[in-house]
Formats: sequence, structure tokens, C-alpha cells
Amino acid sequence: MGPIDGETRVEFLRAQLLRPFSALADFLYPPTCSVCGISTGGHRGLCAKCWSGIRFIERPYCEVLGSPFSHDLGAGILSAEAIANPPPFDRLRSAATHDHAVRDLVHGLKYRDRTDLAPMMAAWMLRAADGTVESCDALIPVPLHRTRMLTRKFNQAAELARHTAKLSGKPLLAATLVRVKRTSQQVGLGAKAREDNVRGAFAIAKGCENDIFGKRIVLIDDVYTTGATVAAASRTLRKAGAAEITVLTFARALSEPI
Repeated sequence: MGPIDGETRVEFLRAQLLRPFSALADFLYPPTCSVCGISTGGHRGLCAKCWSGIRFIERPYCEVLGSPFSHDLGAGILSAEAIANPPPFDRLRSAATHDHAVRDLVHGLKYRDRTDLAPMMAAWMLRAADGTVESCDALIPVPLHRTRMLTRKFNQAAELARHTAKLSGKPLLAATLVRVKRTSQQVGLGAKAREDNVRGAFAIAKGCENDIFGKRIVLIDDVYTTGATVAAASRTLRKAGAAEITVLTFARALSEPI
């Protein structure tokens, strides 16, 4: 075994010191499934039943929209939707389809203040990013309006972006993109109504233009449904001179592969 550097030694000593407290925490708060709550072997994990219900989005998929194909049609193939209606971003990547356990995880983070789920969810997102996080210049979360922050207490997209940045070592620009229009809830709105709702909703914070110009940006949100929100945010980033925009979400509303 080679010599142990100072940082490794500190991490080792910290782990040894924290071990008794971890054992006590496990005794007081036994590890449970993050979705259904039954006992599991470790924290921030899923039981076998919930895990088996997750549909991860894997290749083959549309290179632009990330929509999974039922058959491999070759490299670089685009979906009909991406050809007919190109999005204002360069590509979309999502970790899993928005159903069953994945929906429960999203709701837990978003509505039940389960910020403890964000590290696990961010790890799945980083895996699904297809190398775009590693090659980007910065991560930017889809922002909430300041009035929504007062009632929500935190921004779930910002939590996911923060942990993705921590895992990847990439810069997080949490205050560069701002929501200047107080929009209605998107839930329950049709595609056209969603577009109208978020039109003109975003802007670049004053003095932050250089954060965007010529940069490769990964825009992070929790769920991609119709894409209206990230499309509006992407147009703002593009107008500010972003060289490349990748949208990365934890979940994707999708019925069946194309």
C-alpha cells in the first residue's frame, strides 16, 4: 500500500470518530426505504419492490429529447418530435420515468420537505447526464419566484443542482437565472396554457451576464412534463449567449418508448 496523504488520513480519522454516532443513529432511526418506509439495509436506499418499479431511461433514445426508443435505430437518430419541433435547448436527459416510486420520490422532495432524498436523486441524474455535466462550465437550477420561495421554503431544483454540483465538482450558479414573473402552478394546465404561463418568466440577474455568455450550461429541474418551463428558461439563457444548453431532470413524464 502506498503512502497515505494528509487529506485521506483526515477522512479516515473522521470516519472512525463518527462511527459510534452512526451506530447510535441507526439504532434510534433504523434505515428504511425512501419510498414505502419498510426496513432496509442502509439509509437513502430503496427496498427491492420499489427498486424493481423504477424505469430508468437508458439508450437507445433520441439524441435531442432523450425519448427512449423501443428498438435501436442506430447512433444519432432523432425522434419525430425533435425534428418537427426542435427545442430551444441542445439536449434533454432524465434519470427515470415519472411514475410509481419515482413520482413518490419527487413528491417527497417537493411537497414533504424530504431534502434528504436529494443526494440520491442527484447521483441518479449525474449517471443519466451522458457526460454533459463533466463537460459543462456550470450548473443552473430552474428558479422559483421569491413569493413561491416564502411558501415552499426551498427550491427542489436548487437542491438537486447543489448536490449534482457537489458530486461532480462543477460550479453552481444558483442566483444567475431568476424568475421575474409570478406564474401559476403548472399542474393541471395543458401544453399551450403552460407555455403562456411561463412566457417572459425568466431573466439573467443584473451583472451576471458573463456567467452565461459563451458557456456550456446544464439547466436542472426535477420533472420534465411538456417542457414549457425549461424551454422558457433556455430561451433566456440562449438570448444571453449560452453556447450550449443541456436540460437535466430527475424524472420525465413519459408513457411508453417510441
